[in-house]
Amino acid sequence: MDGGEELESGGWKHQVVKDGEWAGWVLYGNDPFEDHAGPFYYRVDETGQRVCAMRAEKHHMNGGGFMHGGAIMTFADYCLFVIARDDLQDSRSVTAQFNGDFVGAVPEGSLVECRGEVVKAARSMVFVRGLITTGGEPVMSFSAIIKKTKPRS
Repeated sequence: MDGGEELESGGWKHQVVKDGEWAGWVLYGNDPFEDHAGPFYYRVDETGQRVCAMRAEKHHMNGGGFMHGGAIMTFADYCLFVIARDDLQDSRSVTAQFNGDFVGAVPEGSLVECRGEVVKAARSMVFVRGLITTGGEPVMSFSAIIKKTKPRS
């Protein structure tokens, strides 16, 4: 990744990419699995909505030459937390439920994007839905529930 401005939010490091394909996008870390599975990025579009994206690389492919379903689900899990970020208020939280429907395939090298919305933010849960696309075509629709947790003593 090309170096950029580092931001901090709730103990998570966010880095704005300065150069290359992802210039202007934000990469955040501190999640070893997502760092290994990605890289995943997000930005805020002209309407104020967060958009997540990744490039489908060779290590994301299945034996059939398309993006592995588990890689798509991992990206979706990342996206739901980016989508719900304002409603999580930097609280610790976990995915409590995830439902996904695979409706398309992702060839190697494709740009994969996700947009979504918070359906409802309650005191201890946030309900999210999203759509992952490539080339303007749907790949996966999903809905999920994020559970806010209390810090362990």
